[in-house]
Amino acid sequence: MSDVRTPAEIEADIVRRRDQLAVTLDEIGVRLHPKTIVGDAKAKVAAQIDHTVGRAFVSVNRVVSDVKARFTDEEGAPRLERVVPAALVAVAVIGLIATSRKRKG
Repeated sequence: MSDVRTPAEIEADIVRRRDQLAVTLDEIGVRLHPKTIVGDAKAKVAAQIDHTVGRAFVSVNRVVSDVKARFTDEEGAPRLERVVPAALVAVAVIGLIATSRKRKG
């Protein structure tokens, strides 16, 4: 058995490889096109922002749930023994801030 190829087989192989090369070059051209690069970068940034916002939402939701659990009972009614002191502290802090601003102004 010989490995001798006919000119037609060689030509067919060249045409096939030329077509493969053209497809490869087209793919490279698309990947390196500025619009493709910008689109890929935008997609990566959007995915990162979505991930960060999602994590922030989960964290905030956890904090809100913890605070709500501290100031309400199992049925959702306010725990006055905790709400009243917290409200008094808030009023005192606001009063101190208002008083210090009046003295400066």
